[in-house]
Amino acid sequence: MQTLIRNDWSLQEVQELYKKPLFELLIRASKTHREFHDPVEMQICTLISVKTGGCPEDCKYCAQSSRYTTSIKPEPMMTSEEVKAKGQAAIEQGATRVCLGAAWKKVRDGAAFDSILHMVSELAAMGVEVCCTLGSLNASQAQKLEAAGLYAYNHNIDTSRAYYPQVITTRTFDERLQTLEIVRKTQISVCCGGILGLGESEEDRISFLHTLCTQPSHPESVPINQLHPVPGTPYSENKPLDFWEVLRTIAAARILMPQAMLRLSAGRIKLSWEQQALCFLAGANSLWFGEKLLTVDNPSVSRDEEMFRLFGLKKRPAYARKNP
Repeated sequence: MQTLIRNDWSLQEVQELYKKPLFELLIRASKTHREFHDPVEMQICTLISVKTGGCPEDCKYCAQSSRYTTSIKPEPMMTSEEVKAKGQAAIEQGATRVCLGAAWKKVRDGAAFDSILHMVSELAAMGVEVCCTLGSLNASQAQKLEAAGLYAYNHNIDTSRAYYPQVITTRTFDERLQTLEIVRKTQISVCCGGILGLGESEEDRISFLHTLCTQPSHPESVPINQLHPVPGTPYSENKPLDFWEVLRTIAAARILMPQAMLRLSAGRIKLSWEQQALCFLAGANSLWFGEKLLTVDNPSVSRDEEMFRLFGLKKRPAYARKNP
């Protein structure tokens, strides 16, 4: 019997799912994953920081916030030629999604945004799915991104509604949901996930998953990040979240959002191959190639290529989503 796609999960149902015996949870997640995806197919993504540093927000985990003294200094915006060259290099490494990130609180109309639109158009013409993460945006800006060929827009909710004010005060949880709603009114797909290890409780992780799986439509892409403590930020001394909680979150997300691409994102460098294998078995089916994810370390491409050969993984083509 085919698994139903549901958006009406109760918080109690998500809680019961998350707390199932681990083997039972993993077996169910793996079966769900095989029903909706090729279990040995992995999408390769690349993240290009087109505007690094100087962000006015106070996200306590972020090296790019202007409120904290970190090793990251504001840099000028990259040129279209630089972005195109990086995109081409990513494609040659097997990437089929390229994400452009800018350290902005929100999109402002003007030359910088026009430059982003040009970058999106050029990368889309190269045959890759193009994603942007630029902060909040309005309906007109979303429509311009859609016209330029944008495939996905990333805007994470980060954590639960209850814990969110402990992490960020310069933007509300509801403002984040409003941005997602603006994106859903276009043909741009939604990329939305969060960060584990911010000091949140198990109940916060359950609530975070509940918010995602009860959206009007599930995010097409769900990045699962693990906090990479950055010196100079308020979370610089946070202890790593236990791996089994990360695994439970991935497995539950796969069951709750069967069609989504689950992206094993920041913090992967801390996971052994054995731990990554369990994440893939639980339903993670995308990762990032490249030594950096914005400002944090990531495994080397050669190391990931070696892992792909060992596990027998193959790279997913662009535009392979079943239900656009």
